[in-house]
Amino acid sequence: MLTISQFHPHADGQTLDTAILQQALDQAAAEQTTLVLEAGTYLTGSLFLASNTHLHFEAGATLLGASELDQYREIETRVAGVEMTWPAAILNVLEAENVTIDGPGTIDGQGPIWWARYWGTDQKGGQRKVYDAKNLRWIVDYEVKRPREILLYKSQRCQVSDLTLMRSGFWNCQITYCDQIDISHLIVKENNGPSTDGIDVDSSTNVRVHHCELSCGDDCIVVKSGRDGDGHRVNRPAAHIEIDHCVVHSGYGVTIGSEVSAGVHDVHIHHMTFLNTDCGFRMKSSADRGGVIRDIVAEHLEMHNVQFPFSWLMNWHTQYNKKTMAVTPDMKPMWAAVADQIPEALQKTQVRDITVRNVTATLDADYAKEARAFDLKAFPEKPMQNIRFEDCHLAASEFGHLIAVEDLLFDKVYVSVQKANDQALEKFDTR
Repeated sequence: MLTISQFHPHADGQTLDTAILQQALDQAAAEQTTLVLEAGTYLTGSLFLASNTHLHFEAGATLLGASELDQYREIETRVAGVEMTWPAAILNVLEAENVTIDGPGTIDGQGPIWWARYWGTDQKGGQRKVYDAKNLRWIVDYEVKRPREILLYKSQRCQVSDLTLMRSGFWNCQITYCDQIDISHLIVKENNGPSTDGIDVDSSTNVRVHHCELSCGDDCIVVKSGRDGDGHRVNRPAAHIEIDHCVVHSGYGVTIGSEVSAGVHDVHIHHMTFLNTDCGFRMKSSADRGGVIRDIVAEHLEMHNVQFPFSWLMNWHTQYNKKTMAVTPDMKPMWAAVADQIPEALQKTQVRDITVRNVTATLDADYAKEARAFDLKAFPEKPMQNIRFEDCHLAASEFGHLIAVEDLLFDKVYVSVQKANDQALEKFDTR
């Protein structure tokens, strides 16, 4: 076992410790031993863990992400479903195996610094306003580079547990092109910025996410498999995913999508609690996306004050998804990768063979939002098929929509609604 104190870091939260931390990680990998990060605040840029490394955080140990983009090495990676060169995360496991990251410590990404670059201090400005004015909403999320907190990429047999992840600049924990990954007992909190997903399972297999507690500014736990033409080119589905025994607070719940061009199948979501979330079980895609979402089981879900228990929108957020430029020879590689389309015949996502059972959704008497029990919207030419809801008790302001759904079965589904559908809720489609 090695301790970080043996390498004499500053641990003051003000002086960069990146080189010292990396030296310690490299030595731990060479010796195939554990590196213990003792209590202290370690200011750092991107760090890289090799195979057979165990990084253990003691209570009071914090990795504080540097606020300068040049402290995060540019790497070949995937961002929001598209392969490109982008900054590394704070902790990176790249093409490695048998890596463990655990312990009751914290990773703090100093998110507000990065969020302000994207949307300004008032959430109405920043680069987002600049790109919106140029009708370039579809590219701004990729152009405004922000570090993630943990990235597992092309890796196998890895575990991440017990940490607190907070204030991430972008996604908190991303798992891409991986197999046999276990994520447990994470606390994700204070993520009120743009694209601050909690845990993203991206074109990976045999992944379990369990016993976590999350509060996010975007999707809390999400399964993805690539965006549009680039996702179709890579063609790596997400499959054999288990998500269970988590508590989800603010954010958009458990989501499949929106990047699903390679497909998602065999996902089991169970024994989940949702408290004051915008969504419970969510699926989202777009007309340009393609892919098949199939063989999903969601059961034993408890939802309280959830605005949209079931939001399944196959043409979600057209402003973000619709490209305004065609690929040209002189286009920047990143832009060309994002702009790439799949063949028209393969567009529009197919959803089929979904089972939802044993769900309770309740609302406080003074719940202020308009809650919609169901929002299932597909395309007539590619309807959802074989959708089953069993043993559900849902309370909502309104029933909602069922559009382009074939072979829909409600078995012992009880819905209490207060009024007719409110058209004002249609704006949720654009979030």
